[in-house]
Amino acid sequence: MQIDDLVLVSVDDHVVEPPDMFERHLPAKYRDVGPRIVRRDDGTEVWLYQGRELPNIGLNAVAGRPPDEYGLEPTSFGEMREGCYDVDRRVRDMDANGVLGSMCFASFPQLCGQVFARTEDKDAALAILRAYNDWHIDDWCGSHPGRFIPLALPPIWDPQAMADEVRRVAAKGCHAVSFSENPSKLRLPSFHTDHWDPFWTACADEGTIVCLHIGSSSELVVTAADAPIDVLITLQPINIVQAAADLLWSPVLRKFPTLRFALSEGGIGWIPYFFDRVDWIYQRHHYWTGQDFGDLLPSQLFRERIVVCFIDDPAGVENRHHVGLDRICWEADYPHSDSTWPQSPETLMKSLDGVPDDEIDAITHLNAMRHFRFDPFAHRPREHSTVGALRATAADVDITPRSFGKKAPGDRLTKATDIAGVRRKRD
Repeated sequence: MQIDDLVLVSVDDHVVEPPDMFERHLPAKYRDVGPRIVRRDDGTEVWLYQGRELPNIGLNAVAGRPPDEYGLEPTSFGEMREGCYDVDRRVRDMDANGVLGSMCFASFPQLCGQVFARTEDKDAALAILRAYNDWHIDDWCGSHPGRFIPLALPPIWDPQAMADEVRRVAAKGCHAVSFSENPSKLRLPSFHTDHWDPFWTACADEGTIVCLHIGSSSELVVTAADAPIDVLITLQPINIVQAAADLLWSPVLRKFPTLRFALSEGGIGWIPYFFDRVDWIYQRHHYWTGQDFGDLLPSQLFRERIVVCFIDDPAGVENRHHVGLDRICWEADYPHSDSTWPQSPETLMKSLDGVPDDEIDAITHLNAMRHFRFDPFAHRPREHSTVGALRATAADVDITPRSFGKKAPGDRLTKATDIAGVRRKRD
């Protein structure tokens, strides 16, 4: 297959929420307490909610900037590429990258709505969260049919409210929801309890896939206070193995036989060893640990029910049949620092060298369409959806890196403790 013939659907991108997002959807009685954008004296812009400032951290919106200007410092909308927060410009950036479809995780509310969960007035919290979901589904996704996979936030403080919201957004065509990779880190019950059963039941009933994104536990892997930030960035995606083990050994998958999960932005290269390990543990230890997978091995249950995703993972693609070809999806991660935009097709094709065309189609779009109930071809023919066709419509999109100036060496955040400090201010 040639690069121009690829059809790309990304199941992990991110939206930087625009300042006016709540204007149309938040009920009038909550307008005064809802989140709003304020400008600091230093020129950065932050969300202000319940007296707390929630900045847009630099690494979350670096698309289009030179790599030597990446950093964790708060930024302003004027320092971002417009495609980070403007949906029309986002689609143009997708076209320039040859990407047909995208699923976008939240930014300022955090990955599974942790910010809203900390609201004391839970009626207000629920109204604000629903306004967020309505904006995301109706305005962000609805403005360009066939280009976005809707993804909802759940009210994680109340499992029954979560179930109600899953059913409400499913009626609007949203069949994916973001949840925590480790709720116990949020001081909530773990996967090993029945606390979340109403939520799991609703997701199973509605065919809604539960997405566990790295970092959705509000904790980062910090090995030592003086470790360079490279250590944290290296370990961040691989850390999803903890969620995989926690979920697999919990009763959730066996108790709800149609419930499905996605491990978002966790890569796939680690999975063959993980399968070997969990099967070895089960066969050797289940007699005394009490685990019972019936006629299946743990690895087989994982392959049946868990979707895995990667940005750039040559080792994982090489071992795709050990991972499970029909469970693998691709991610662009726009506009984060790991994103391959605007050269995603070229980067991906290096990993796909020698892969048969039918397997390429499965990885690049068919798996995503099936698992996330997404049908872009209902809105545009396949021949108009390829990398070559989309890029032909975006020849005028400027993808030249734009500089906003480097930070002084003393101003840059380069240690694990730096990002931990930023996290504490957010949380």
